[in-house]
Amino acid sequence: MEKIYTEQAPAAVGPYSQATVVNGMVYTSGQIALNPETGKLVGETIEEQAEQVMKNLAAVLEAAGTKPENAVKTLCFLTDMADFAAFNEVYARYFTGKPARSCVEVRALPKGAICEVEVVAAL
Repeated sequence: MEKIYTEQAPAAVGPYSQATVVNGMVYTSGQIALNPETGKLVGETIEEQAEQVMKNLAAVLEAAGTKPENAVKTLCFLTDMADFAAFNEVYARYFTGKPARSCVEVRALPKGAICEVEVVAAL
């Protein structure tokens, strides 16, 4: 098992890795819209936050040796399901391979984020 870390994505805000690689698969931790340089939340709208989330995920996947197009499953968390359509517009630009996906509404996310995404991808 290999632990993945890149400075191009935010450092973990708890006792976990940005991702792990096991048997040719990458499992990312959930990413929220943190700026990797400042550790501060980026944006107030779902579009702004989703864009930063996707950039963070792309950086973690690249550090592991893969890319969003190789995702096989994503899990998306939104604090307001009314943001679903706008979130999908950003998401679709990154996950062009149309992986399997779950998307759920949650009460709250770390640091006041309004979306979080985790990915399972093939190497």
